[in-house]
Parts: sequence; C-alpha cells; structure tokens
Amino acid sequence: MLKIYNTLTQKKDEFKPLNGNKVGMYACGMTVYDKPHIGHARKEIAMDLVIRWLRYLDYDLTYVRNFTDVDDKIIQRANEREMSITELTEDNIEAFYRAVDALGLVRPDVEPKATEHIPHIIAMVEKLIENSIAYEVNGSVYFGVDKFKGYGKLSGRNIDDMIAGSRVSVEEDKQNPLDFVLWKTSKPNEPSWESPWGSGRPGWHIECSAMSTTYLGNNFDIHAGGRDLIFPHHENEIAQAEGATGEKFVNYWVHNGFLTVEGEKMSKSLNNFITVDDALQKYHPEVLRYFMLATHYRTPIDFAMSRLSDSERQLTYFYDTLEQLNAFAEKATGLPERDEHAEKFLNEFESSLNDDFNTPRVYAALFAIFTHLNNVLPSKKIRPSGEVLRGYQEVLKIASSILGFIDKEPVAIKEEIKNVQIKRLGVNRTEIETLIAERNEKRKERDFAAADAIRDKLLELKIVIKDTPQGTNWTIGQ
Repeated sequence: MLKIYNTLTQKKDEFKPLNGNKVGMYACGMTVYDKPHIGHARKEIAMDLVIRWLRYLDYDLTYVRNFTDVDDKIIQRANEREMSITELTEDNIEAFYRAVDALGLVRPDVEPKATEHIPHIIAMVEKLIENSIAYEVNGSVYFGVDKFKGYGKLSGRNIDDMIAGSRVSVEEDKQNPLDFVLWKTSKPNEPSWESPWGSGRPGWHIECSAMSTTYLGNNFDIHAGGRDLIFPHHENEIAQAEGATGEKFVNYWVHNGFLTVEGEKMSKSLNNFITVDDALQKYHPEVLRYFMLATHYRTPIDFAMSRLSDSERQLTYFYDTLEQLNAFAEKATGLPERDEHAEKFLNEFESSLNDDFNTPRVYAALFAIFTHLNNVLPSKKIRPSGEVLRGYQEVLKIASSILGFIDKEPVAIKEEIKNVQIKRLGVNRTEIETLIAERNEKRKERDFAAADAIRDKLLELKIVIKDTPQGTNWTIGQ
C-alpha cells in the first residue's frame, strides 16, 4: 500500500487514484531564462523516482511537465543578451533536455509551453471574471484573493493575518495587496497576445492552472514541485483552478526539499551557482543521481562538489560487486532462485518506497545485500549456487530500474567513471599507463626499488594501483 506525504493534509495519506488504475500527475517545470542548475536536477531526479515507482506498481500514469517560456525574467534576460525571446527559450530548453537525458530521466508524456496555450489561459481568466472572483482594471486582470473561500489552505496561511502583516502598499490597480495578476497589459517591445482586455500576456500562476487542467482534467491525482513553490505559486494555482471550475483541483501535493550550496542559497551573486553541466563535467551522471537520492526527497540537501566523491566511491563499490556477481552467476544453468537474503532485500525495497518514497531506507537495504555478497562471493565454501546468484541479479535489476543507477554493464560504467575522474583531476591517461608498464618491467627485472618509486609517483598523481593475476588495475584515489 503506497502512502504519500500530502502537503495539503500535512500527513502521509494512502494513495487512492481518482480513476481506478489511471493516474494523472503534473509537475511545474523550468522557467527557461537560464540553463538548468543542480536545484532543478534535485527536483527532477526526485520526481523521476516517483514516476518510475508508480509505473512499477502498474499504474497507468500520464505525466505532464510544463515549460514557462514567457515571463519577466525571460524578457529581461533576452534584452540583456540582445536576442529574441524564442532564441533564448529554445536554447535553454535544449540545454534542459541534454541535462535530463544525461541523468537518465524519464521524459513526460506531455510537455506544454505557456506560449502555446494562450487560448486556454484566456478562457480560464474569463471564467474567473464570470464567477466574480477576478476583475479587470486598465487592461490587466487580477484575482481577488478575498473572493475565494479557502485561500491559504495549502500553505496553512490565514488571509486576514497576511493582509494585516502585509507591508506592501496596495498597487493602484489592485483592490487588495494580496491580489495577484492573471493577465497583464504588455509594455512596448514586450511579447503580447490579443485578449478581451486588450493586448497583453499571462501572469505566471495562471499558466500552470490552465495547462494542467487542459491535459489532466479539472481534478487530478498528483501535483509536484519544489517547496519554494508552495506559496504563492501553488496556493494561487489552487485558487485559480477551483475558482474557475468549482471542483477540487488536486488530491495529493508532493514537494521536494530545498537545495543549498555549502550552507547558502545558490546564487550567481554568491558565485555558487552550479549548472547541471558544471556538475557533469566533474562527476558521472549516475554519481549525481546517487547523491541526490541518498537524501529523502522532502529533506533539504546541502550540496558541495566534494561530497560527490563519497557517492562516486560507493557507486564504484556497487559496480565492483556486481562485476563479481555477474561472473559467478554466468555459470548457472537453471532458473533464478531467491533465497532469504534476496527476498528480504526486495521486501524492504518495496516497503520503503511505499512509505513516501523513503530512499534512505532503500540505501540501507542496498548496503546490507552488497555487504552480504562481498562476504559470500570470494569463498567457494559459502558462495551460493549460480541459480541463487541469479536471484540476486533479478532483485537488484528491479531496484536499479527504479533508482536509475547500478543498471549498466559494470566494466563499461567503471571505465566511464574513470574517464570523468581523469578529466576532473587533469591527469594524462597515456602517462599513467606508460608508468604502469614501466613499473611492470622493473618488477620483471626484480628492480623492486625502481618499481616502488614508480608506485610512489603514481600515488602523487592520485593513482592507486592493484596487482591481480589478470594484470595491474588502477583507480583514482581521493
């Protein structure tokens, strides 16, 4: 039984879809005025886990994620760069796709853009005016917050307290300082569309209400996003959608925790703004994914590049073990058999994800089964049969298909990780392999002093070597 922490009820609720096995899910996507950063990666990786788990549970999921491709920040950035808004947004959308594809994220079923849904937005604004919840002044339309009963129910805020505590003076066109814009009259040289109120463009909040209901209906199952969107964005989405349709908007609100960088909010002014591409220049995509999922999706993450090194070591440990497991399991002739360790792992894996997608518990189960494998694989006396080893492969394949890591061929992925490490450290692969060859020659000549000197030189380069019956292997030290 799946339970999801619902921001609306402030507790874990049993998941009961509206339409049997069919599930509708909407997540707020990027405002594409810049390249995707690690905060976007945190949210997208968390939601990717949710999507994969829902589909593993055999729900027929329709996943919608939007692009906001017109707003004040986009207009300002396009002007700064002396380029068209279309050029800016398309360039950043392409960068977003490169990032999510590199991270192995599932693509949504529908990816609407705000600029392609102006008629739907205008129709919702018209309905709000018709229902006496919105009003027009000088070509702009505002939502009257005090006209919607229940405003504040998602964020837990009281409208009277918000008005009393507001230090913002009432704008000339607003009836109430908390009222927000649904449609704004455009300034010269800004993008605009014709509407019943004149030439203008949509406000930010109305876009998501219009697009989500267009594809998922007036009432759907799950709405997701970062905690920073709870107020005012998601609060306003509820007010707009319910004010227009008279129906409950969303049943389950899912929000991921904040991401900071070494204790501070990420900002270009603080010189700690890290794009996804920045991170992937130094660490393999699976390492970044592993790092993000190690923390429960609702818990804040404090990010530092140096912390990815631990994730890199742990991921390599998993792949080293899988390489051994695969080699021994190849000898099996029968069907996979699950022993008590495999069954325990799968049960813990499934119960953990059914408990509000509890990845820290999943990681504990992963380490338990990998520790067991490292205890039994080296010994012929206690090593399980090939069929049982195939049972381990089977349950780990299930886990990897949900987590999105440890799901590739070990030798190939370890080589990919090594290539990223070499690039990060700025070492020369040819030089390393030449030194290792020279050391091996010195060992053959029994000149162990010279061989040790070469080993020491490699250690200075952070290269750790290990002699095996199959030859000398090397890894990047920390």
